[in-house]
Amino acid sequence: MSNYFYNMLPKEEFERIPYLPTMGEFTDWFTKEYADNPALSDQVNTITYKELGERVARRRAFILGLGLPKGAHIAIFDRNSQDAIELFLAITSAGYVAMNLPASLPAPALAGSCAKFDIAALFVREEFKPLTEGLAGVKVLPAASIAEEGAPSVAVDPDSPAAIFFTGGTTGTPKGAVLSHRALMRGNYNAIFKPGKVIGVHRYIAILPLSHVFGLIAGTMGCFYTGNLIFTCEDMKATVGKLPMLKPTILIIVPGICDILAGLVKMYGPQFLGGHLRMIISGAANVPPRLVDIFSKLGVEFCFGYGLTETANLTSANADAVTHPTSVGKIYPGQQTKVVDGELWVKGDNVFSGYYKDPEKTAEAFSEDGWFRTGDLVKFDDEGYLYITGRIKNLIILSNGENVSPESLEEPFYADPCVRDAMVKEDELNDQNVIAVEILPFMPAFDGKAWEEVQAYMNALVAKINAGLPSTHQIRKVTVRTEDFKRTGSMKVARV
Repeated sequence: MSNYFYNMLPKEEFERIPYLPTMGEFTDWFTKEYADNPALSDQVNTITYKELGERVARRRAFILGLGLPKGAHIAIFDRNSQDAIELFLAITSAGYVAMNLPASLPAPALAGSCAKFDIAALFVREEFKPLTEGLAGVKVLPAASIAEEGAPSVAVDPDSPAAIFFTGGTTGTPKGAVLSHRALMRGNYNAIFKPGKVIGVHRYIAILPLSHVFGLIAGTMGCFYTGNLIFTCEDMKATVGKLPMLKPTILIIVPGICDILAGLVKMYGPQFLGGHLRMIISGAANVPPRLVDIFSKLGVEFCFGYGLTETANLTSANADAVTHPTSVGKIYPGQQTKVVDGELWVKGDNVFSGYYKDPEKTAEAFSEDGWFRTGDLVKFDDEGYLYITGRIKNLIILSNGENVSPESLEEPFYADPCVRDAMVKEDELNDQNVIAVEILPFMPAFDGKAWEEVQAYMNALVAKINAGLPSTHQIRKVTVRTEDFKRTGSMKVARV
């Protein structure tokens, strides 16, 4: 166990929370360990951990009664509701493989996903039911389905599949990453590590989609592992407006939502956050240092990290964002890492089993001796802090054959408090290939300024950054955006 993570928690709390290798053991444990603690609220009614466990057992009985073969794939097509959370716990603890489908899926993509991932049964939200018409070979059931009596968790091999998550990064066709019980539970366990007391002291909100590994593991399962209360979030915009009423103590969110909150605080004052917010954990995209500065000044501890769907989300975490604002932190326990030709390779309980029905991509993802190739270019400093310097598939090949990481050129833009997002890419100028940048300004920094002044500031910033670069790496084309970038489901800038 790394002292970095061990020292985050009071010793008595750390010793109280075991690492459990299957979702069934996890569900049974938190039901008893935190029985009388408030567990789940739909923002009106709240149930305890004992009641949550009883409801999950009843849903498990309903699922087992469907007569599906062992290990069948069951999908959930819902918003971040109480139904969706209970179903995920029930499906996995009943020995089946769960898949949360994004609420934004249109009918053709829904049909394609059910076919590609061999979905045997689909629990669907009532408003989405019209999208399921014509699905062949799939049992379509209401998301509210529940039996009168409960059924116990099913014993499973920790290395058997527990869930499938969409993954595709910022480019490429989405794939299905298969996480075993052991991998999923290692991610869930790593989510307990936060500075200070963690057991029964926090109020979470399930803001991030449960179809995204960050939202499910860090944002939801980490809450249950530590006996805290989580509010469901069926409408993100409406829920953000209720922050003063919900009074969260912790938010697990992506940088794009942090930006929204920063803007709302500027409009309505710090009380908009509810008056009890103690910590923000951000991830799934680049975290600009200005966000650390904004929220630290509000007395909110800002933490972030790094992970991939293929590593059960949590690979590293940084609880020292003020002193190391450009690092993604230190490596979580239960993993081995090494850097090969600049690329981070990982082994450990948290690593996925492979891409579903895609042996070619699975083989590409692993070395011959079983190391997962993350595709991320990294470096470690002398204290063991990890820094992401680029992504192999995004490298720009210069005319002299040299490789340039666009992420390394983007870093100084993110360090500037007047930049919200930036994307460096290869483009054409006067019939020549050049390095270009598109910049999305952080407009609250330009209150009252004319657009021409915004453009002038960004051009001057590019000139300043270019002055520190070799001529071959300099940015030759600048676009200052008036509209947001196209974004992925986790609000990353989509590199298209």
